[in-house]
Amino acid sequence: MAAALDKTSFDGLRVAAFESRRAEEMERMIAKRGGVPSVSPSMREVPLERNQAAIDFANRLVTGGIDVIVFLTGVGTRILVQQVERYVDRGRFLAAVSDIKSVVRGPKPLAVLREFGITPTLTVPEPNTWRELLATLDEKLPVANLVVGLQEYGVTNPSLIAGLEARGATVDAVHVYDWALPTDCGPLEQNVRRIAAGEIDVALFTSANQVLNLLKLADDLGLADELRSRFRTVVVASIGPTTSEMLRNHDLPVDLEPSHPKMGHLVQETAERAGEVLARKRRLAQQLFNVNLPSTLRSPPSALRDSPFLRACCREPTDYTPIWLMRQAGRYMPEYRRIRDEHSFLELCRNPQLCSEVMCTAVDRLGVDAAIVFSDLLPILEPMGMELEFAHGEGPLIHNPVRESADVDRIVELESVDALHFVMEAVRQTRADLPKDVPLIGFAGAPFTLASYAIEGGASRNYLHTKTLMYRDRGAWDALMARLARAVIVYVNAQIAAGAQAVQLFDSWVGCLGPDDYREYVLPFVRQIIAGITPGVPVISFATGNPQLIPLLAEGGAAVVGVDWRVRLADAWQMIGHDRAIQGNLDPTALLADVAEIRRRAADILAQAAGRTGHIFNLGHGVLPQTPVDNARALVDLVHELSARPKK
Repeated sequence: MAAALDKTSFDGLRVAAFESRRAEEMERMIAKRGGVPSVSPSMREVPLERNQAAIDFANRLVTGGIDVIVFLTGVGTRILVQQVERYVDRGRFLAAVSDIKSVVRGPKPLAVLREFGITPTLTVPEPNTWRELLATLDEKLPVANLVVGLQEYGVTNPSLIAGLEARGATVDAVHVYDWALPTDCGPLEQNVRRIAAGEIDVALFTSANQVLNLLKLADDLGLADELRSRFRTVVVASIGPTTSEMLRNHDLPVDLEPSHPKMGHLVQETAERAGEVLARKRRLAQQLFNVNLPSTLRSPPSALRDSPFLRACCREPTDYTPIWLMRQAGRYMPEYRRIRDEHSFLELCRNPQLCSEVMCTAVDRLGVDAAIVFSDLLPILEPMGMELEFAHGEGPLIHNPVRESADVDRIVELESVDALHFVMEAVRQTRADLPKDVPLIGFAGAPFTLASYAIEGGASRNYLHTKTLMYRDRGAWDALMARLARAVIVYVNAQIAAGAQAVQLFDSWVGCLGPDDYREYVLPFVRQIIAGITPGVPVISFATGNPQLIPLLAEGGAAVVGVDWRVRLADAWQMIGHDRAIQGNLDPTALLADVAEIRRRAADILAQAAGRTGHIFNLGHGVLPQTPVDNARALVDLVHELSARPKK
């Protein structure tokens, strides 16, 4: 019994909460779960005085001018009735509501309508956000050519209104109350000061507007920066998607959401996990924010600094040409397939121990000269507001793609890597598990490829939506690319701080552009990224699909340019200049040939390099799933053998 109680205990953690109407209940719940509560009411609903708009709305309703009515909040439903009953007969108004289709967003407006003797037509399922509301209408009550009356929150929800209008509805919105700070701001001010001083371990948010009022008061007190910084080391729990969206829109982390958007679930499930999440966040914050450079960069061990890979990045002489393979830990390896039989791809990416295991296994089996952290290009988009899914047989899908200029505004600025802690922990774990003389490469998608995924929503052959936005709305395009560029800088620098010795930027889709478009729409942002990466760390810029872009990759400022198999290595090196290192460029399908053919092709590429310093052997893209492991190992051995230089 004790063990069961401990599992759901805050175990003495200091818990701030911002609930207003149920503040006393929240305080009891936290204390019951072993927390030290600090509950400060953060908001109040202020009904509008003599709300003529509500009276006019009621008259349109009773005279048949509204076809469907949507109630978003319980308190708003009650206030609406109170505001109109002195001017429109209450019974007549409620009868009119009963006579038309009615929709409630969740249990609170449902309870109020039942008090009035009304059973709504539809109740929106959990988590009761505007997205579920629209989905419910799509499924059960199409609103095309209907007038939809909308009882609003304390603030207008433009996404909901736009969604209704996009479905052909005419929206008749009624605003009945505003949100304001509590009459007594003393307890809320005390919580702001406690968070800023590092005296709070857990923060519980039960509504989106609590976020706004907390930040407003912090700004008034001159503590906004301290508050934001401290949230890196505070467990932030949100009651549901709408509140989480508000937190992310204001660049605050969301660590936990309960299985059901209810206060009891929020407290219980946060108590279960708060200790673990808090330890992880504080460990990560110490790694990333209290250290300027990792020890491997401040005073690099000679085994790493003198590794063939890092020496080649710096165009220094090596005893042989170093080699590593993109996707060297992948489906062609039986060890990897066994792990994937038990874990989805996203589960694997979020498990640092398994990420390290699959990469270290590949390094050991192949004998390569560098490792790359096992992850994917796209997880960086999730904390920026993209709804990412790796669908079986379809690859990555973005369920809320960016298609219009207005959509760019909902892309959240990535100011910290709290939500990507699993990548940083994978870097740290892999670095610890690798042989001491094998460098570790961090990586990120380059901004064009990330933007294309965000805009297309998945794979594309013609990049129609991406190019349409790029050509039609330069302001929106530049805003999106700049936001992605800043995110990549934060992301790769965090990987460096966690233990990566080099980074690679993957621009897998940029080959759809010609040189002029690349120079105008992409190059400035690549330059911004490379200039923002930790000084002294080699950057590899890799793109595929169009050899005409190779000189522009060099202009971006990378130490190493990665090229695919569509160009001869000698020609590519001539394009970028021999004062820059190059990586590549065997066609991945060559590994399906016999060893004699692999040897011939590897020898040809090495001959094109002509023994110059600064060549890193790689494939022109990732290892194919059909590749025999022995062939991949043979390539590594052949490159080492054929490029061996006499020791002086």
